[in-house]
Amino acid sequence: MSCAYSDVTEVSGEDRVYVRIKPGMGSSQIGELLEKEGVIDSQAKFWLAVKLNNADSKFQAGVFELQPGMRPGDALNVLIHGRSSAVRVTVPEGLNVRQVAKLFAQQGLVDEKEFLSEAKDFAPYDYIEAVPEADYRIEGFLFPDTYDFANDATPRDIMQKMADEFDRKLTPEMRQQAADCNLSIYELVNLASLVEKEARYPEDRPVIAQVFFKRLDINMPLQTDTTLQYLRDEVKEDLSIEDTLVESPYNTYLHYGLPPGPIASPGLASIEAVLHPADTDYLYFVADRDGHNHYGYNYDEHLDLVNQVR
Repeated sequence: MSCAYSDVTEVSGEDRVYVRIKPGMGSSQIGELLEKEGVIDSQAKFWLAVKLNNADSKFQAGVFELQPGMRPGDALNVLIHGRSSAVRVTVPEGLNVRQVAKLFAQQGLVDEKEFLSEAKDFAPYDYIEAVPEADYRIEGFLFPDTYDFANDATPRDIMQKMADEFDRKLTPEMRQQAADCNLSIYELVNLASLVEKEARYPEDRPVIAQVFFKRLDINMPLQTDTTLQYLRDEVKEDLSIEDTLVESPYNTYLHYGLPPGPIASPGLASIEAVLHPADTDYLYFVADRDGHNHYGYNYDEHLDLVNQVR
């Protein structure tokens, strides 16, 4: 079972229960938690074991691997003498570096500001280009997946593991296909990040990739709202004309070509869509309120679609 940890527990399989003990938790809270999750059958017995062992101040903070149906004394022994376990975190597709930092901070693994500071210049692979205008050099290369991290993992440890996973997932065939399309790895991920943020449904990804390629080919601004949303702390459902005038190298309404760097971490499906775009001549697309995209060949057709779906 793959899932992110909460303040309580997550069960993996039938014989493991992961329990997070936070600093300052008392024996009553811990006993209640253990009973609730089936580790022990009696909170009262656990409390008695704590008192007999004078263990009120001996609990360690961290995530511990226990089993269902343990004797209270055995569970207590793990919590005061055992080593804390790994923290499992699921990173979904389409998160940017700021969102990843917040996610790991919520899990108690990192300091959010420290993570963002490290992310500005962290680049463990040569294909992660140094672009002065890019907010975070590692942006786009923190591969979305489920990971187990040690409690003492540093921001660099975390970013290295995620970047290593990206490097493993990008096969030699995919790298060759990118080269055949005259794309660097950095450009591939940059484009894929736009596709990831624009497409809610799988069938839209290769068509949106084609639209972006066509616009680049004819030197037309990409005009993707996703790059404007990247500049914001919170997503705005409907961007205004004023939003499209914000001066930033990420504003693809004002600036031609790709943004300075990726705006999120794309999944494999979006990367594959860039490597294998649809064979169409669409130049415009607009999403309806359910996230389905509608495509047009010219601006007049696009305006008609906007009126229909919005």
